[in-house]
Amino acid sequence: MIKGFKDLLDNRDRVNNWMERFGVRFGVYKHGVFNEQLFPFDPVARVISRQDWQYLEPGLRQRVRALNMFLLDIYHEKRIVRDGIVPEEFVYASKGYMPECEGITPQGGVYAHIAGIDLVEGKDGQWYVLEDNLRIPSGASYPMIARTITRKVSPYTFATNDVADNRDYADLLREMMEQMAAGRGISVILTPGRFNSAYFEHSYFAEKTGAVLAYPGDLFVEDGAVYYGGLNQDEKTRVGCIYRRVSDEYMDPLAFVPDSLLGIPGVMQVYREGGVALINAMGNGVADDKGIYYFVPKMVKYYLGEEPILHNAPTYLPYFKEDYDYVMDNLARLVIKDVSEAGGYGVVFGRDLDAEHLAELRQLIISDPRRWIAQEVIDFKDLQIVEGEELVWRKADLRAFVVSGQDTRVWKSGLTRFSRNPASFVVNSSQGGGFKDTWVME
Repeated sequence: MIKGFKDLLDNRDRVNNWMERFGVRFGVYKHGVFNEQLFPFDPVARVISRQDWQYLEPGLRQRVRALNMFLLDIYHEKRIVRDGIVPEEFVYASKGYMPECEGITPQGGVYAHIAGIDLVEGKDGQWYVLEDNLRIPSGASYPMIARTITRKVSPYTFATNDVADNRDYADLLREMMEQMAAGRGISVILTPGRFNSAYFEHSYFAEKTGAVLAYPGDLFVEDGAVYYGGLNQDEKTRVGCIYRRVSDEYMDPLAFVPDSLLGIPGVMQVYREGGVALINAMGNGVADDKGIYYFVPKMVKYYLGEEPILHNAPTYLPYFKEDYDYVMDNLARLVIKDVSEAGGYGVVFGRDLDAEHLAELRQLIISDPRRWIAQEVIDFKDLQIVEGEELVWRKADLRAFVVSGQDTRVWKSGLTRFSRNPASFVVNSSQGGGFKDTWVME
């Protein structure tokens, strides 16, 4: 039981008011319209025991190490494909695979500098990985700011509970960025700007890490290097590391989308020559493809020679005949995911479909089996949230953050997201969910 639990409940309105004052928001585009809203915070923290953390931490470190090795391999020697562990169709047909990244070796051979690993705890007590996010995983700023505010409004709670301090995430980021900059120049955080869904996080991390917050047009390439000019490009500063919050395809209009106004013309050539580090590396999407997810436990065995500590949710690939037959026979009780979607979109529960829509889904899988994965429905734990004046139970997941530089370190906290819909298993903020602080007990 959390000591000071009532104190947290009594202060929930104060905390959310402070959140609003600090601009803790996220934006969602719907039908071409940008809607910005507060990210609802629930005061009842998720508590992870010391014993559970001693299981999760090495498992997360192991998984991210294997994924980094996969990315280095897939853009160079491709041993895992040649040895038949991962079919080449799952690499080269992936939307996240970028042939432009072939042969590029990022600083230190690190691709996924920041990994967001989504897990749920089943009612059987087993933790399951649902998804690996290796491109631009977001969300760490929310529990950081929530902890800062709740410490101020309820100091008694943190004086009486032995909770791991989560303020070190900014230090993990700063140290990693300095390692990747390798003395070449300053670290910057590149934001698409005010109307990006995670703009609060971009500005918050810039403040906390001491990095420069750069906007489109602030960075430019000259003489084989990247420079920051800001409003006055006559006073340029060499850039060694760019923590980019811009998607791969918009990073360089000379290499990708030609009319992109968000990126830096020529940055890919500088990156290829080792003149600047990009965080996360370009081309990571091939490793967090939902189809590739199926193979991550095999990667752990292949690259590390170890048994996986963390388990995937039981997953089936219609690409394989045996799995295809199983999915066709059990479609009405499985959860089906479109590998090209994210943010909770493209997730379909067979049990929710009538006969007509089930038949339509079946035909989609038949016509393009590579596009889909199927999973058993994990009955994961509900957590208590405050709704009005009552405590109710809702589904919740955990996004754990792993930072990789010269070594791989797991942040002793995380983003717990919950569904506000009692009938929903989808917890994403873009789908109307809220978030909690995550307490790892010492």
